[in-house]
Amino acid sequence: MTSAPVIPIILEAENAVPKLRETIGATDPAEAAEGTVRKLYAESKERNAIHASDSDDNAKGEIAFFFSSHEQLGVD
Repeated sequence: MTSAPVIPIILEAENAVPKLRETIGATDPAEAAEGTVRKLYAESKERNAIHASDSDDNAKGEIAFFFSSHEQLGVD
């Protein structure tokens, strides 16, 4: 996440983590399904265009890293 500007977001939805991970595709763009973000835009496994948490616990940690508690209003 250091090769370009980063735009962190908090996605809140039922089953948000698996839904987003399905949309972005496999970490390795060569293995990503057609139409996914990584299949369309990733250059390689290392430069894979997008990051998303792989679990609810990791999402909580990453949210805390990027956002203050004030910015997290309404996030469970």
